Amino acid sequence: MADKDNRTLHHHLLAVKKGERAFENAFQAVTRMILESDIEKVVVNGKTTYDFSIFRTGKKHVIGMYDEINSFVSYVKDAAEGGSSKEMAYVLVGEPGNGKTFFVEFLCTCYREFLSIPANRKYTFKFNNMESLGSYGKIKTIESQTYEDPLVLAMNLFENKNKNKEYLAGQFGFSDHEIDKFYENYRPLGACSGYIWNDIANQCNGDINEMLKYIEVFPVPLVESLGTVTGKYPAKDKITSSAVDLLGEESIQRLLHIIDTNNPYRFDLRRGALARVAGGGIHFSDEIYKNKKDLVQVYLGVIQNRSIEIDGFKWPIDTLIIATSNNSEFNRFLAEKEEAPIVDRCRICYVSHNTNYKLQKELTAYTIGNEARTTINSEALHQDPNLNYAASVSAVLSRLPRSEKLTPVETMKLAAGEVAGEKSIKTLSEVIDTLSQDPDIVKRFGQKGMGQRNLGRALQLLIESSETNEGRCMFAYDIYKAMERVVLDYVAEANDRAKYLEDIKIAKGLYRERVMTEMFNAYMDEPLAIRKDVMNYVNMIIGIDAENLGADKMWKYKDPQTGELKALKVDERYIQSVEERLGLKTAEQRESFRTSIRKIYGQKISVDPDYDFMDNLELVKAVTDVRLKSDIAGAGSLIGALANRTNEENQKLYDRMVDTMLNKLNYCKTCAQKTIEYFCTQEDEK
Repeated sequence: MADKDNRTLHHHLLAVKKGERAFENAFQAVTRMILESDIEKVVVNGKTTYDFSIFRTGKKHVIGMYDEINSFVSYVKDAAEGGSSKEMAYVLVGEPGNGKTFFVEFLCTCYREFLSIPANRKYTFKFNNMESLGSYGKIKTIESQTYEDPLVLAMNLFENKNKNKEYLAGQFGFSDHEIDKFYENYRPLGACSGYIWNDIANQCNGDINEMLKYIEVFPVPLVESLGTVTGKYPAKDKITSSAVDLLGEESIQRLLHIIDTNNPYRFDLRRGALARVAGGGIHFSDEIYKNKKDLVQVYLGVIQNRSIEIDGFKWPIDTLIIATSNNSEFNRFLAEKEEAPIVDRCRICYVSHNTNYKLQKELTAYTIGNEARTTINSEALHQDPNLNYAASVSAVLSRLPRSEKLTPVETMKLAAGEVAGEKSIKTLSEVIDTLSQDPDIVKRFGQKGMGQRNLGRALQLLIESSETNEGRCMFAYDIYKAMERVVLDYVAEANDRAKYLEDIKIAKGLYRERVMTEMFNAYMDEPLAIRKDVMNYVNMIIGIDAENLGADKMWKYKDPQTGELKALKVDERYIQSVEERLGLKTAEQRESFRTSIRKIYGQKISVDPDYDFMDNLELVKAVTDVRLKSDIAGAGSLIGALANRTNEENQKLYDRMVDTMLNKLNYCKTCAQKTIEYFCTQEDEK
């Protein structure tokens, strides 16, 4: 009996009064879910923005999409506060494979988890003992078809609004302020609930206590496969789709029981996708503009009026509507001028591809997968340590538009928050602002390029190739061949194809420089050898003008990473060699370069003590060249020594380097040998 008491409207309202249960609309619930998580400030492409930690939790979470997430949060927050957004749908428009659907599905998963916490649960009600009314045949219980909140029923117990408010205040002790807060989310009962409640009132001669005995409160089911709370409606083809899929239709089974033909309960709303999420849920319409016109017209009514309407009956709904669309469908839809009212009811958010190659590494890791890969013969398949870098850089370069102010590599580095020589983040901001003025969305920054699906295809091609299976290793350089194949097979437009192939060429040049660094580390038998040498150069040019520099050129400084006092010998020949490699001929050029490095050091170290200048590719390349050329006397260069292994000394060097690559740098025999071979060729030299 105690359990039955827990299911009364009385018990529910007391729980709301105590704060054990919540009454809020879908927008308020989603906003609270997002804003209760940690919020950080981050700088993206030179602009400060917010990062919401709820989207960064879990094994496979959302990466990047800062502007899009901020736009979405401001939309739901505005709707939660009663702004114009509550009469709009939120539509994500962008190229295929840039994470639109993933974002919405991730949001829905978070929302279900949020609602599974007892204090956040959504509740609804059902009418019991219906057979006693006489006009419902053998139907014994009727659930609220749109999962209405029990408080919606509580605000509609009497026809007179003031009488209702008096009842809530007198019976449960709600203050005027609390009641006003409830009535901000007031909506009438749905057609069938209102009709049934009227029937019950007639049966009980208006005795409210007798009437409430028919009511049972229960939690809204959260099972994902039922499509309740978060439901998805994918665009179907023109013949099989109809408004029934969204709204519901007359039910033959119910008509067999219901005597009164005017009873709106003859309509089965749960057949449609909307009623199942109408109690404070999220409705996700995938590829909304692919639907035929009359279905999009149905959406127009639902978005604007927030109600399901059939044959003049109305069922108010409380739903956050999110949709996705690709650029071409959206443009085709816009071209039909008569469809303007629908676009007018949508908050459009243009989703760009990820343009930060550092974040892309995480996305590429999703594509590669974290399961152990095997060859066709079920042998373990090794992953070249440079594979992720090679794939990420070529994908990101394809997404960066060409600009007269910046080279593709400078754009890529600035977009990842790195140093790009003399160019500053301000230049990138200017480029992005200029491009955002273009009415053609696809020409804006990051809106066009190789998406995640194309990257996935390239990795599939790499894994299925005979070289990969024979060598039992996904060799990084082979990804370029696969990417070129994907461009030729899947990119229809000639200009895009030419650009992407050019981008792959640039990516190969960057891979070449990375290999140089790796070979130096292998030669020095230390994974971070080049990093140390780069930092030595930086510290030397800071120390060269120090007052406490003695005749022995020894300089003592405090290491910002460890806080320890260190001693360093300033080697002017080494400094000069590096600067010659950088093409700095005159004293003025050298001094200007040194000043810029000192400036970067001053700015970066205060924020990030671990900053190591490894993103300054020109400097890294110069240091690598100096060390590689100067360290191997006699053999001419490391390339010569590795390519010509006729004498014992060179063979020993080769074996030692392969050993370091296998044991310290995560290579396998195949990719170690192939990387050395590639290093010995003149391919992709800039």
